[in-house]
Amino acid sequence: MGNRHALKPISEALILERMKFENPWWVSAGIDQDMNEMKRRPYFDLFMPLVSETDVKRALVLMGPRRVGKTVMMHHAIQALLQSHIDAQKIAYISIDNPIYLHMGLEQLFSLARHAAGNPDSKGWFIFFDEIQYLKNWEIHLKVLVDSYPHTKFIVSGSAAAALKVKSIESGAGRFTEFMLPPLTFHEYIHLKGYQSLIRPSTTSWQGNLSNFYSTINIKELNRHFVDYINFGGYPEVIFSEKMQMNPSRYIKSDIVDKVLLRDLPSLYGIQDVQELNSFFTTLVYYSGNEVSLEALAKSSGVNKNSLKKYLEYLEAAFLIKIVHRIDDSARKFKRANFYKIYLTNPSLRSALFSPLQAVDEAMGTMVETAVFAQWLHRDWFTPYYARWNQGKFQGEVDMVGLDEAMLKPQWALEVKWSNRYLKHPNELKSIVQFCQKNNLSSALVTSRDVEGRVQYEGIDIHFYPAAIYSYVVGANTQRKKQGLG
Repeated sequence: MGNRHALKPISEALILERMKFENPWWVSAGIDQDMNEMKRRPYFDLFMPLVSETDVKRALVLMGPRRVGKTVMMHHAIQALLQSHIDAQKIAYISIDNPIYLHMGLEQLFSLARHAAGNPDSKGWFIFFDEIQYLKNWEIHLKVLVDSYPHTKFIVSGSAAAALKVKSIESGAGRFTEFMLPPLTFHEYIHLKGYQSLIRPSTTSWQGNLSNFYSTINIKELNRHFVDYINFGGYPEVIFSEKMQMNPSRYIKSDIVDKVLLRDLPSLYGIQDVQELNSFFTTLVYYSGNEVSLEALAKSSGVNKNSLKKYLEYLEAAFLIKIVHRIDDSARKFKRANFYKIYLTNPSLRSALFSPLQAVDEAMGTMVETAVFAQWLHRDWFTPYYARWNQGKFQGEVDMVGLDEAMLKPQWALEVKWSNRYLKHPNELKSIVQFCQKNNLSSALVTSRDVEGRVQYEGIDIHFYPAAIYSYVVGANTQRKKQGLG
């Protein structure tokens, strides 16, 4: 009697049907039409060579926050493989978060895929496992697969970057290649929306390591797009959907913030007080770009310091925030990091939790600064700093400093402003001028709202560029560097 109501296991026939549905190229010409019509992110050109690389016996781990286009990029990679005449019956896509695959290991899924495609040979396959974090101990399964099937390429994706990062470091030594797909840069946003006609190359050169500079034929129009980018631009889907832009809190908050904060991280890391984490994150979003200390955060949030440290670590690993460390006016690091700035990795998170900003809103200044930082965060080989120091009554601060880590010398200094007034009042830029003088820098860069210009003040060349142009330049040059184009 006791067994009468036991649930039957899902039949193999049903699982094979599902696999055939997820892999339409086994019977037809290519990937799903909707996926195919989506524009490829410029990052695709960096990702695809790693997919095609079959000589190296490593799995490719595609990481990134939710909704930045990982599934779409996997499908674009499948389309590219089909176009390069890889046997369609040797390419499989399996979404691990589908409950039908519950309690199945990766090897079992690979075996079922071969069966479903009618191709039992295990050599020469390209296997895409999406949302891998839903499989417990996925990294052990994946390592075994890489060792057991040296002639098959495994590509996996996962959005709980925290879990992925930690676990792949622990157990994938030499078996995994990691590829981080961040939120959109402003350069990618302009590219995907087809606004490149607004941009033109510029002959500007500046010592601040921005090898290729650009200008615009219409700064008012570019700024309109820049404000949209700050409000909605981190997510490929949202930039093409007016419906989502009308109500970003419903879409972004429920799908990105809530799932990461209320589901992914707590379940993966055993965070007990999910509401506390949620309200703490909301506080961080509000104060993005401001200097904070653990003491001040503990006081304002009512959360104890140990929990705060843990939360900050998780939120940074999940690619929601970036902690930026402080140096003094001589570019020295502090022995104890009591103060730091916290930036959102994606300015659009703010409009999701509060409301979209207008160009004239007071909060726009710190969100422009957040957007500029977000462009630099795509450089995994570079860590920005900010400078802050006290000198009697004068308190100096520089928003961003590029440090030569080997020499511990500043290479450049940047002040982010969303105002044109400083071109006429360079005397109000005392901090950055003083920092440059003290560190033998001959020039500095200051962003503006919509003016370009150059002023010499107290022996320092101050270059002014609109924040939107500067953001575009950083993203474009990051892309070039990653492609090895210098």
